[in-house]
Amino acid sequence: MAQLSDDCFAFGGELMRADKALAILADRIDPVATAETAPLAAARGRILARDIVAGRDVPPHDNAAVDGYAVFFDDLDPAGPTRLKIAGRVAAGQILGRKAERGEAVRVFTGAPMPPGPDTCFMQEDTRVEGDHVVLPPGIKRGANRRKAGEDVKTGATILRAGHRLRPQDIGLAASVGATQIEIYRPLKVAVFSTGDELREPGEPTPPGAVYDANRYVLVALLAQLGCTVGDFGILKDRRETIEAALLRAAEGYDAIVTSGGMSTGEEDHVRAAVEAQGSIHFWRLAIRPGRPVALGQVKGVPFVGLPGNPVAMMVTFLRFARPVLLRLGGATEIEPHLYRVRAAFAVKKKEGRREWVRARLASGADGALTAERFPRDGAGILTSLVELPEELTQAPAGTMVDFLPFSEVAV
Repeated sequence: MAQLSDDCFAFGGELMRADKALAILADRIDPVATAETAPLAAARGRILARDIVAGRDVPPHDNAAVDGYAVFFDDLDPAGPTRLKIAGRVAAGQILGRKAERGEAVRVFTGAPMPPGPDTCFMQEDTRVEGDHVVLPPGIKRGANRRKAGEDVKTGATILRAGHRLRPQDIGLAASVGATQIEIYRPLKVAVFSTGDELREPGEPTPPGAVYDANRYVLVALLAQLGCTVGDFGILKDRRETIEAALLRAAEGYDAIVTSGGMSTGEEDHVRAAVEAQGSIHFWRLAIRPGRPVALGQVKGVPFVGLPGNPVAMMVTFLRFARPVLLRLGGATEIEPHLYRVRAAFAVKKKEGRREWVRARLASGADGALTAERFPRDGAGILTSLVELPEELTQAPAGTMVDFLPFSEVAV
């Protein structure tokens, strides 16, 4: 198993800006997942390990973009209708079998190879058939409704680059150049566990003081959506020796370890001490809200990510920090989600130098433009899409343009 350098997560100094933290993550982390060859049909959602280069043009030949008639543009009367003899028929997957002659019109259908010679296509709706002739109106442009060979993809072009997470449309693109087997990174194996004597599995009896373990279920679902193979170690008791044993087990068979909570310095918070006993840990004091320090470290060379226990803080720090770490470890190069500029329907007031996330939803304004409406409640259980407020912004009136992160962007 590949290992990270001992200091890849280390840094010095006071509170770190979120953008600097993300830049360090992108710069210092290399993939640990190995590559494998897999059938194209099984590659959706996987990360490409080797560029795919087109071995053919797409389309492979000039073809008709419409149902209609292929003609020589130079046969057309620019001032009035043109009457040409219909001399052949070509459907998709067929060829005319000869070179077309001047003064002929060839009946063609969408996707059919253009017969040799004609350079322009008329839509059938614009024409009139009279026996074995077709009447064509004036005014069409040379080359109209004709798709040229290689218009979509040229032979030798790199159509998909290593590090790209494959979407359905990418699978189709690879298929269009004839790819059947491609190299992809194997799924990242991630171990997850919760700690706490108060935690119970959903459905179990809850004695006084006990709560159901929700965060672990969120993490497992988030990791599965990233394409990870998840090892759920369940709920661990607040015993240092128990946690150390689980960490060592995870380090032997997994590529990364992710937990939430148990990272403070209290007497019953043993995760930090257990990680330090078997490796190293660095608390990144990030200038963000919500979210306490995000713990990054290693256990026997295996990356460890410790997230806050608060559900909203855990979601935010997973999406903006843990997710990029895991994507990069899994071989991805596109590790940050896309933010959308929308108009805020609320006034902004926040502390300078700190990046904040506000729970919000999209709505249509009076003019039909999309606006972000802030949720009025701040309860930890409200998990919604987010507005991201940058460090330099301190206050702004309603109507200010802000960055919106829909959970659909990160498959939540």
